[in-house]
Amino acid sequence: MTVGAQTLNVEVGDVTYLFPASQCGVMTYSGSTVTIMGRVFTLSEIDEMTVDDTEVTDNLVTVDYDGSTAKVTVAGNVAQYVEPYIEGAHVYMTQMNTGAVDGDEITYQLSGATTDGSFYLSGVYKSTIALAGLTMTNPSGSAIEVANSKRIQLSAKKGTTNTITDGTGGSQKACIYSKGQLQLQGNGTLNVAGKTKHGIKSASYISIKNLVLNITSTVGDGINCEEYLQMKSGTVTLSGVGDDGIQCDIDEDDTNTGETTDHEDENSGNIYLEGGSLTATVTAAASKGVKAAGNMVISDGEIDVTTTGTGVYDSDERDSKGCSGLNCDGNMTVSGGTLTLKSTGSGGKCIKADGSLDISGGTISATTTGGTYSYSSSKAQPKAIKADGNMTVSGGSVSATSTSHEAIESKGVFTLTDGTVYAFSSSDDAINSASHMYLMGGTITGVSNGNDGIDTNGNMTISGGTVLACGSREPECGLDAAEQYKLYITGGTVLGIGGGNNTVTATTGSQCVVGASVSGTPTAGNTVALKSGSTTLASFTIPTGYSPSSSGGGPGGGGGPGGSSSSFSYLMSVAGLTSGTSYTITSGSSSGSAKASTTYSGR
Repeated sequence: MTVGAQTLNVEVGDVTYLFPASQCGVMTYSGSTVTIMGRVFTLSEIDEMTVDDTEVTDNLVTVDYDGSTAKVTVAGNVAQYVEPYIEGAHVYMTQMNTGAVDGDEITYQLSGATTDGSFYLSGVYKSTIALAGLTMTNPSGSAIEVANSKRIQLSAKKGTTNTITDGTGGSQKACIYSKGQLQLQGNGTLNVAGKTKHGIKSASYISIKNLVLNITSTVGDGINCEEYLQMKSGTVTLSGVGDDGIQCDIDEDDTNTGETTDHEDENSGNIYLEGGSLTATVTAAASKGVKAAGNMVISDGEIDVTTTGTGVYDSDERDSKGCSGLNCDGNMTVSGGTLTLKSTGSGGKCIKADGSLDISGGTISATTTGGTYSYSSSKAQPKAIKADGNMTVSGGSVSATSTSHEAIESKGVFTLTDGTVYAFSSSDDAINSASHMYLMGGTITGVSNGNDGIDTNGNMTISGGTVLACGSREPECGLDAAEQYKLYITGGTVLGIGGGNNTVTATTGSQCVVGASVSGTPTAGNTVALKSGSTTLASFTIPTGYSPSSSGGGPGGGGGPGGSSSSFSYLMSVAGLTSGTSYTITSGSSSGSAKASTTYSGR
């Protein structure tokens, strides 16, 4: 005869403890208490004891919500470490183990539905909260709150949809709050709405893997954490947020460690975007799609961020600020991924790095369409991509567009060694560097209808690659180095079109240049060619959208005298030109001729 496994069920109110007969061993009875698998019960608290063939999963505690009530079941092997308390559908769980139980951590599995319930967990050891089809609203506080300062895995189980909401007007920090590290994972879906402050907050780090996470509305940030944030995979969508989409701060109570090996004990304020799909739409004034108090490191993933909010004046810092899609107080590096960034509000930026910006891979599309935000004499100017430090591009593809002010601006040195860079501005410099500029390889195109195509306030050195710079009429330039600095062309294939172009200064080993005036306004789509007789030595297609304004005078400096002209200055350079030999530059049906030289006096 086959006998099924038996389980002793001990019911205490709405809590049932499940003890497999094979594990019970000796149950100690003292007259007023009974001890089963280390759990001490007083006889007066036990409502019922039954035996059946219920299967028991070790280390598992289940919470089933049903309207105004909740029922808890506790696996026998963890019964001595878990103390549940239930008030209606509000479940308070105290966990007392200090290490793994039978080689594993305790898992709390939540399911069911309630409009007036919550789950609270305290303890001193890591654990898992598994969501298995949960719809829960807590009208008076956090829906899920973890006072345990250890690592917590919050998992949405495969095939389940879980919707968590908190109430308005409370004192809670978030709809889902964890004092410790929070690992968001699973193959299910988690929907979160924060009616008082943030959607999800950890006082430590947050990591994201696999799950579908939708932050549907918040008063504060969609996701907020300290120490660092890492997104490895999954799909995250943030919308309806009242502040930033994602914000990561540095824990000021601990030492700033910077990035550590495997992020062990890291407190950096860094954000690591390593894979998955992240979509954020933020609408609040001066809000950020993704904000890091430290560095931002992007190596993979699909990242789509749109900001629509206006600028504001920060009275504490006495400065005007606009929105930005990706923003960090430290350095930003992009080595992979596809970034689609848009900013429509006044003073907005798609990328804003307070430190350096290093792009070595990936595809970036950044577009700003807002105007300047002004408060008294303080202004926040829109830029597609801005770094307050150096900007280096060594790979990948960058496309930046701004309807006002610079499309790409570096407040330090700008260096291009490889990759493709395209920048367009309707009214200001397409690409601007506040210091020196080194164009050493790759392909770079700067198009401006109201100012310089490529402009630097230091020396500009072109030693390789392909350079196309289209500026407006005089006094604006295609290629413009600040008046007290110099433009060096020692290699590469170069075309500059504008009302003027800077003086080219000869250096040892520099290749020759040809500068000529060509009548008429350059037309987008036309071919510009450098010819020796009937032989074409180099050619460019004038980019779509290039339509230089009738006069210069944009916010930047120029390379020639004021006024407009019926002709444009074309500066071309390619290896193999012979000094003193005449060459022809053609633009559509117009042309101009000049002799090649190792210097060019500008126009």
